[in-house]
Parts: sequence; structure tokens; C-alpha cells
Amino acid sequence: MSETCDVAHGTAAPDPDARTLVAVFASPVSRHLLTFARELGYHVALYEPDPARATDGPEGVEAGTTLPPLDGTADVVVTDHHRPELGEVLKAALGGNPRWIGVLGNPRHPGPHVAALQGLGVPDSDIARVHRPVGLNIGSRTPPEIAVATLAGLLADRNGRPGGFDF
Repeated sequence: MSETCDVAHGTAAPDPDARTLVAVFASPVSRHLLTFARELGYHVALYEPDPARATDGPEGVEAGTTLPPLDGTADVVVTDHHRPELGEVLKAALGGNPRWIGVLGNPRHPGPHVAALQGLGVPDSDIARVHRPVGLNIGSRTPPEIAVATLAGLLADRNGRPGGFDF
């Protein structure tokens, strides 16, 4: 059997050091996103800058009130585009140079992250690195559905597949 078959059949584990998922802001979507991502072999982290909300993560996942170190193995998903810290959080994440950054939101509405980042003097080339919408276009509405669509899109992107991101 090939290594891929071994992983698929559960006789070998995927490399747990290969990727990290950082969910930004405690929310119903981030709880599902982190729970499912852990099952997919991601190292998971919740970044919640508001200490009053930092206890609202999934069981077994500690929330940090500072952004964890980010590198080319990290995917960052901002789960609430209405938070006033949006621009500052994205600017800090862009500075860490993660593999991928995305902000949840309805594709029919303009992304508030663009104006927030422009207001902080972030170059357009860096703003363009922030993906929105995120996830596969499966018509997801509920927090678990949004988490599944987001993770499927991340896996497709990481694996160089189109994955149905078109909206």
C-alpha cells in the first residue's frame, strides 16, 4: 500500500507538524472549525484578543489573547468580520506571513477588512492576500456547515485543487 492509502485506511497518521489552523475570535463557527480541524490533523489555536470572550472556545482548545506565531504552515480564519479589532488583527496576521488568511462573510456584501486595513496603511498587495469569501460554495448557513465548507476549501487550496471557490 502507498503512504496515501495507509493514511486513508488509518494505518498511518498524517504528519501532525505539517499545518496549523488559527481561528480568530471566539464564535460558534470557530468552535466547530477548531473541533473539525483537529480531527483533520491540524494543530489548532483560538486567538481571542478580548479576555472576557477567551473562555468561549471548544473543549480542549485554549484561547490565547495574543496572536500565536505564524509561519508558512499556518492558515488563519477570521470568524467574525464585525469586530472592531478586525483591521489590527489582520495587520498582525499578515506580518506573521502565514500560508493563508481568510475572513468569513457573505460574498454579496463588501468586505469590511479592506477599508480597515487601508485605514491602517497596509499596502494593497498585502490586503490582496486576505481571502473573502472563504470555503466552498455549498450554500452553507449554520456554524457547522460554514466550518465544513471552510475546511474543505482550505484542504483544496493546500492541495492545489480548485475546490469550488467560485461564487
